[in-house]
Amino acid sequence: MTTIAHNDIIEQNGVLIGPYRRPRNLAQTQKGSIHDDNTASKLGFRGGTVAGSIHMEQFPPVLMRAFGERWFETGNISCYFRNATVDNEAVRPLAHAPSADSDSQINIWMERDDGLQVLEGTASVGMPSEPSLLRRKLAERREPGEMHILSEMHAGQHLDAIATRVGLDEPEIFARNKALTEPLDWYTGASPWGGPILNPGVVVHAMVAVQQRMPVRRAVGLYGAIEVQHINGPVFAEHDYEVDGDILALGVTPKTEYVWFETFLREPGGGDAVASMIMMLRFMKASSKMWDAN
Repeated sequence: MTTIAHNDIIEQNGVLIGPYRRPRNLAQTQKGSIHDDNTASKLGFRGGTVAGSIHMEQFPPVLMRAFGERWFETGNISCYFRNATVDNEAVRPLAHAPSADSDSQINIWMERDDGLQVLEGTASVGMPSEPSLLRRKLAERREPGEMHILSEMHAGQHLDAIATRVGLDEPEIFARNKALTEPLDWYTGASPWGGPILNPGVVVHAMVAVQQRMPVRRAVGLYGAIEVQHINGPVFAEHDYEVDGDILALGVTPKTEYVWFETFLREPGGGDAVASMIMMLRFMKASSKMWDAN
């Protein structure tokens, strides 16, 4: 694995621009998932989708250029996914250059090589004065609607703690590190903080363990939005943590049911929070037999 080439990032008219990369759909063999070509095509997508968390892995070079390595300690990345991509499509990350304020927040986005916006978001370090993009999204009004897939869930519902650990020799993590579009030696070896650390996409992998506590009826799901906040980071590989959370909000669209939830990655035994995550999961109505009957 080679270190991120920061000289690949250019600044143009106050915008930091990363290079085009071709992220892989590493979950395309998961039959019946949104990453499976056949399933995704039946649901109206062009093919199996690249996970949003994979796209987040492309931002650390830009964020380190903007904020320095302390982004892994108190940094935030908040992403709302606009358009799905498929395997090997070229995309690049962009961000507004930060102001002189050390705790500033900047706008970020990703675009395909034809200009299509893949995601929009914000990024920051420390304690910026303004809320992140997903915090603002959460504050928007939602109209109640009929639910079947998520009918056993409600806002305020607590998700009990569950153990989680990211091992570098796990097949999924090994494959992700091998396919990283922006590799960094710190992800697999020594870092300024000691051992190997996790990039934001793999922090998501660690925290979605809590979804085992969510009573979701069978349906095809996909990431609608993800925010990772380092509280007392970085997050380490080969380290035992636990993750718990709370359901924040639920809603419906013509094609989906969705749930917003927040999780906290903690030292074992209810210890201090190391990182948090806000996620919005969408579930396709067309994939649920419960909606077929309505």
